[in-house]
Amino acid sequence: MNDHTSPDFPEYAARTTEVWDRIAEWWDDRIGDGNATQDLLVEPATERMLELQPGERVLDVACGAGRFARRMAASGAHVVAFDHSERFIERARSRTTENADRIDYRVINATDKEALLALGRGQFDAAVCTMALMDMASIEPLVSTLPSLLKPGGRFVFSVMHPAFNSGTVRKIAEQQDRDGEVVTTYGVIVADYSTPKMHTGLGIVGQPEPQHYFHRPIGMLFNTCFRHGFVLDWMEEASFQEGQMSSGRPLSWANFHTIPQILVARMRVAAPKP
Repeated sequence: MNDHTSPDFPEYAARTTEVWDRIAEWWDDRIGDGNATQDLLVEPATERMLELQPGERVLDVACGAGRFARRMAASGAHVVAFDHSERFIERARSRTTENADRIDYRVINATDKEALLALGRGQFDAAVCTMALMDMASIEPLVSTLPSLLKPGGRFVFSVMHPAFNSGTVRKIAEQQDRDGEVVTTYGVIVADYSTPKMHTGLGIVGQPEPQHYFHRPIGMLFNTCFRHGFVLDWMEEASFQEGQMSSGRPLSWANFHTIPQILVARMRVAAPKP
């Protein structure tokens, strides 16, 4: 069991992969071509932080069905993209009809350090992990290996559901108030437990056939795991939908929470060695 000091929950690793293999095709059918969270919050911030240049080599960690890998390849990058789910990689290959010569898809588990190192030391200008660290039972093997795979000064950009407002114990609320004759709705969250690392199951998309595993790690734990292995933080954004940016028929949709960030995106760089 997790001892509250480790970011890893290895006892859930096999079950996590099994669930994703079962729901991969359903998930890709639903949002393989994007959704508002990807289009408006995650991908624009990630692209700003990656600052990709044509010809750069990028490692796409937990690539799913390859949507972001294809975006990077279209910008001129050469991408090695991997996922632990064979079904996701099958979907990724079948979806890649353009720039296929710039994407190398592989089935790799991000907890397998030997398989990661086999990708080549110092081979990548950047690495990206889009909305997946919170789905991984263990992150220490990945984070500890990335500095070896990246070139000096290489950057690692990751996005996650904002840990402060998505800990598994959070309740979203909406309250209505009559303010001088105008009915105003205020949206907020109640956080019952933020600081305890934990696993919980939940729905990434309403209606998915079975819940997935989520692994809550406080922001300090996420960043300190990176710091321990030689990364420094040099950019962070907390993204929320702006008023009027999108609409939703669900009253407690994140579309209505304009002052509470749904997404955290961060850029780490491999620290320069001390003289």
